[in-house]
Amino acid sequence: MYWVTPRHLAGDDDALAERIGDTLRGLGWRMWPTSRSTLLYVSPDELRGAEWILASYPFELGGLPVAWQLSARPHADAVMTGWNAYFTAGVPPEALADFLLALDAREVPDTGFADHESVLTALGARGWLRDMDRPRTTATDPGFSGHVSLETLPPLIHDADPRDDLLGWQAWAEPALGAPYLWCASFSASVPHDLVAAFASSLASPVPVPRRTLPESSQDRLTVVRRG
Repeated sequence: MYWVTPRHLAGDDDALAERIGDTLRGLGWRMWPTSRSTLLYVSPDELRGAEWILASYPFELGGLPVAWQLSARPHADAVMTGWNAYFTAGVPPEALADFLLALDAREVPDTGFADHESVLTALGARGWLRDMDRPRTTATDPGFSGHVSLETLPPLIHDADPRDDLLGWQAWAEPALGAPYLWCASFSASVPHDLVAAFASSLASPVPVPRRTLPESSQDRLTVVRRG
């Protein structure tokens, strides 16, 4: 067992489905398999959903297959989701779990009161740097390998607002300039900023995380704090 930092380069230990599934079951969410070979989890109030969709390979972000799709609805009978968030394989499970804990704790999952500055403030508190050219929308870790930015939404990112010029938070890890992405995440325009801030704060946390398998692409940029 390795204890490593920084978290955003630590990968998912090839256990993203199991780790997040454990988190959801611990929150009391129900799960059942679907006809598309996915695993669907629904919160007790039926307003929140999480689906492991890697087997169905719906689409890619940054050349990587989407593994988890999270969503929220304004009421249990709503056909359309209010917002969606997508995470590829490789995303640190700790950051995704903290996003889910924040989502589960909200009484109203599809609206929020914080503005987008809360995301950048959360990252700045962890030592991440604002982009000199885009200080109001973009932050990067001091090693320039992790990025969180408010961008035009990529294709296939669904939101209750149908306009095609919307901005949503995007996050990714790029172990070296021009290298393939280690993971990507995309939040549709209506995802409450405070939920994204919870993900960002966890992503940038300096607390070491346990891993049995280290990503080959970022292995030389990880610091092994101790072995267990």
